[in-house]
Amino acid sequence: MNELGQVELEPSYASELFGPNISQARAYTALLAKDSETFGLLGPRELPQLWSRHVISGGLLAELVTSGQKVVDVGSGAGLPGIPMAIAAPNTNFTLVEPMERRASWLSSAVTELGLQNVSVLRARAEDVHRTDFDIATARAVAGLDKLIRLLSPLIRGSSGRTVLALKGSRASEEIIAATERLELLGFDTPEILTLGLNKAPETATVVRIRLKA
Repeated sequence: MNELGQVELEPSYASELFGPNISQARAYTALLAKDSETFGLLGPRELPQLWSRHVISGGLLAELVTSGQKVVDVGSGAGLPGIPMAIAAPNTNFTLVEPMERRASWLSSAVTELGLQNVSVLRARAEDVHRTDFDIATARAVAGLDKLIRLLSPLIRGSSGRTVLALKGSRASEEIIAATERLELLGFDTPEILTLGLNKAPETATVVRIRLKA
């Protein structure tokens, strides 16, 4: 790992994960490194793990979406996990929802610069998004699972896919227990805890996948 403030070198697994779109992943990582301090995207302590903890973890999440689906990334901030997902899954449609003007503006510029035709940016709070047709709602570091479910569930009510993908850490099991009553009330099935990138990626991604009952 590099010294604090230096950007992590590209892991060899990145080319396998992003395939023919690796140049977009590299360009996105470079944008994050250049603009994070100015736009309040990521702290300097995150630069030495920019690829492994942020870009690759988002790309891994793309394994759980399919072509043609509509995905909403709530509280997208630096475009995580939505932009790496969109790079790894170019035939899936993504909407990045971000309430802060400065970050939303950066996201729009980044999407244009990267040439991501499958991504749109919406400056709004999750509560103010009046769409219910997303197949998948995802978020990272927005809130605990109990609150997150309340924010995301209205966005997928009108869809047949109806899945929440929440990037979580070591406390995923505890958050599920705390959210049990809410999950039952809103009509979700039992959550699954998935570990992505095991024995492949430099750092695995822990995802809580929750589907609405049919």
